[in-house]
Amino acid sequence: MNRKDFLRASGIAGLGAWWAGRAWASGGPVEAVDFEGKVRRAGIDGSAMELAAEPIARVRVAVIGCGNRGESLIDMLRWLTQQGHCEITAVADLNAAKVDKAAEQVRAFQGAEPRKFAGSAEVWKEAVRPDVADLALICTPWELHTPMALEAMRNGLHAASEVPFAYTVDDCLALVRTCEETRRHCIMLENCCYNEEELWVLRMIEEGVFGTVTHAECAYLHDLRVMLMDPTYYEGRWRLMHHLRRNGNPYTTHGLGPVCMYFDILRGDTLTHLVSMGSKEAALSEALAASGDDTLVPLAREVRMADVNTTLIGTASGRSILLQHDSHTGRPYSRLNKVIGSKAAHYGYPSQLYIDNGPTWEHDWIPDLVAAEYRSQFEHPVWAKLRQNATEHEHGHGGMDFVMMYRLIRCLNLGLPLDLNVYDGALQSLVGALTEASVAAGSARVEIPDLTAGRWRERRPHGVGRDV
Repeated sequence: MNRKDFLRASGIAGLGAWWAGRAWASGGPVEAVDFEGKVRRAGIDGSAMELAAEPIARVRVAVIGCGNRGESLIDMLRWLTQQGHCEITAVADLNAAKVDKAAEQVRAFQGAEPRKFAGSAEVWKEAVRPDVADLALICTPWELHTPMALEAMRNGLHAASEVPFAYTVDDCLALVRTCEETRRHCIMLENCCYNEEELWVLRMIEEGVFGTVTHAECAYLHDLRVMLMDPTYYEGRWRLMHHLRRNGNPYTTHGLGPVCMYFDILRGDTLTHLVSMGSKEAALSEALAASGDDTLVPLAREVRMADVNTTLIGTASGRSILLQHDSHTGRPYSRLNKVIGSKAAHYGYPSQLYIDNGPTWEHDWIPDLVAAEYRSQFEHPVWAKLRQNATEHEHGHGGMDFVMMYRLIRCLNLGLPLDLNVYDGALQSLVGALTEASVAAGSARVEIPDLTAGRWRERRPHGVGRDV
């Protein structure tokens, strides 16, 4: 079965032209181009670094994409809607049944049913008009994130996109440039930046527990084979298509987002260069071949994405980052969350803390009771404030989804800069595109261009530490 037949059989034929004209116009994953030159020609000026917009007493939200993620984030808005901080005014999706389900989900806690938009590939544009919404909440397949965010901003709406923000250099630049021009917020919704463990580690780093932080290891290690192969989980198996056409790290931000907070990236330091390597691919193609599915079996020969991608990243201040991706191999979930400093080290999954008391023959993790004392002493203020609400939304990835949406909506209510700006999302997504360039060039070093016009050098505390 060729790719055209696959697209038709799996129900995503409508995306075929989009794929052909976007990320792989040259037939390869990313062309080796002058990335710094692209940034210069884009005319980026860094002016949205501390962007604040007019306060919105009740934020009107248009949810674009009513699948698994859209449904989950609608639920994260339930409490905020009931408190009068926002209202869901529109839901949009290709699938009319999903739109009806989402509208009923909203009506059950909001009372008023949102406007429904369904039935065509362009219908979402009707939902991102200023007479409909103030904020576009984008929960669609990856290839639609950038055009939807751009349309929303150009129409005067703020844009909040699921991860990744983008996966080409040009799209990352377009998001930054449009945010600067329109003065509309554009945020990538990296929920792991709001997880309790990551914010605890951040607080300890800020309070000096780790001393001088030198290195971190982070990852997205999640066996997705059953989800990739399922015909409905990712509707039309859209996510599988990326594994057939790309080779690099397509999903950088769950691991990299928190590490960027730990390292003050774009707040005094920045990512400067990377080298990326992919392992041999085996696990996904073997699963496809053994599936017995007439659509999937022929695709076993077309998988391009490595089972494990490993990327080394350097920063301007000399820190190092190891970033991994593996969604093919059967193993327990992990984001690693390893941080090394001159006075302490933390390893995640399970969370373990080591405190350095000087040169010693003993190198044991601190006991659980002592670790609990550190958790209490260095609990992040965001979780201290929102713990009850977060624990009532545990299915939102343990509460971090609620914390993320709370912070977004309340910053818009109050007219404050968002915790994460367009440069954060663009840089972390850009890393994914550049891993593909490095892999395609035989694991060559690739320079990471500055998307901030030098404003990353300005030292300032991370926005997540504000009381909102």
